[in-house]
Amino acid sequence: MLKKFKDNFKKKSLNERFLLFIRGLFFLFYLTFGIIIILWKNFPYPLTTTYRVLLGVLLIVYAFFRFFRFYKFNSEE
Repeated sequence: MLKKFKDNFKKKSLNERFLLFIRGLFFLFYLTFGIIIILWKNFPYPLTTTYRVLLGVLLIVYAFFRFFRFYKFNSEE
């Protein structure tokens, strides 16, 4: 699988490689931000614990949605 990813990555143009990198970076950003919101007890914006956890879970779900789109985009071609 890693060899296929590497070969597929080499076939892409510089612009496609940059967009692939940005997609991976934003996946990590949303995942990290969702976890931080869930674990941060003194969140600067006044939210109840339920809404804070709900927002964090929503961001994590969106991160995985972006990951599956990232994986699908990379496995094409």
